[in-house]
Amino acid sequence: MLQPHERPRGARVVVGAGGHAKVVLAALDALGTPAHAVLDDNPARWGTDLLGVPIVGPLAELATWPEVRAVIAIGSNARRYELARAHPAVEWLTVVHPSAIVHGSTTLGAGAMVIWRAVVEPDARIGAHAIVNSGAIVCHDCTVGEAAHVSVTSVMAGNAHVEEGVFLGMNAGVIGGVRVGAWSTVGAGASVVRDVPPRSVAMGVPARVIRTVP
Repeated sequence: MLQPHERPRGARVVVGAGGHAKVVLAALDALGTPAHAVLDDNPARWGTDLLGVPIVGPLAELATWPEVRAVIAIGSNARRYELARAHPAVEWLTVVHPSAIVHGSTTLGAGAMVIWRAVVEPDARIGAHAIVNSGAIVCHDCTVGEAAHVSVTSVMAGNAHVEEGVFLGMNAGVIGGVRVGAWSTVGAGASVVRDVPPRSVAMGVPARVIRTVP
C-alpha cells in the first residue's frame, strides 16, 4: 500500500473520500486504471483506505504530486468548480465507465464523469468536471455545463441544455429545447417543460420555480 510520504510520478489520485469517490474508484477499477491514492481533508481518514485505496492526506497536497493525474470525486458542484480552478496545472482525468454508452461525436471536458450504464447520444457536449450519473440519459445535441450534475436515472431530451453548476435531481426530466440556467437546482422527479432562470430552485410536474438562491 502507498505510504503517506510517497508521491510517484504520474500517479492517479482521487480527490475526496465520500460516497461519490467510491463510485469513481469503482469506475477506474472497471477501466483497468485503478487509483493510486485518495486525498481528503478529514484527518480522521488519513492512514485508512477507501475500497482498498489509501487515503494519504489533505486536498492541499495535490499540488505536490509530480505529473499527477486526478479526478475530483466530490458531489458538490460548487466544490468541484472551485477545486478545478485552484489547481490549473493538474491533468484532470475523464472517466467513462465501460458499461456506459457514449457516442464518438460527444465532446467530454476534462474531469467529466459518465457513470454506470449512462447513455450520451450523438453531438452532446459534457462540460469539464460534470457528472452524468448512473442510468442517466443525455440525448442528442444536449449540453451539460461545467461542474453540472445529471443525477441517477434523469433524462435530458434532444437539444436540452443545463448550464454551469446545475444540479438535475434523480429521475428528473428536461424536455427538448429547454434550458436550465446556471447554478440552478431541479428537484427529484421534476419535469422541466420551460426554461428555468439562473440560480433558481424548480420542483414539481410540471416544474415550477419555487425560489431563487444567492
